[in-house]
Amino acid sequence: MSFGLPSLKVKPEIAPAMGLQEGAYEVPNLMMTGFATASSNLERGHPLMTSEKSYYKNREDLNMAMMRNTQGLHAPLKFQMECNSARKIGHLPFLPSSNIMLDVLTGRDIDIGPEDVFNTSEFRENAGQPHAVLEKSLGIL
Repeated sequence: MSFGLPSLKVKPEIAPAMGLQEGAYEVPNLMMTGFATASSNLERGHPLMTSEKSYYKNREDLNMAMMRNTQGLHAPLKFQMECNSARKIGHLPFLPSSNIMLDVLTGRDIDIGPEDVFNTSEFRENAGQPHAVLEKSLGIL
């Protein structure tokens, strides 16, 4: 019996074919392809690596499918509309937004990750004068 839930099983990514142009004697033509990099000779990382890269998307897909199965089609649609409206809320163009409303809706407010520690808004270098940035966003300049 299937409830239409997405699979929790990790799907491995298959590396694309290299497609090297071979010259005489079945040797790659270095003038056309260049030198091989060390990263092309390495195998893929751990199978969970791809799953962890798309963790938030997988979790959202699973939550949407469970919401659709338990509450009907209106619940995920309403949730998506709330998330879209939370994404559109902003400050003046020269002020950084914390997106706290979107983080609360998606459940990311209780997670601490590298994006919370590194590259925070107080350490960013914003070049430009506030009046000029605002006039440019309004199309006056």
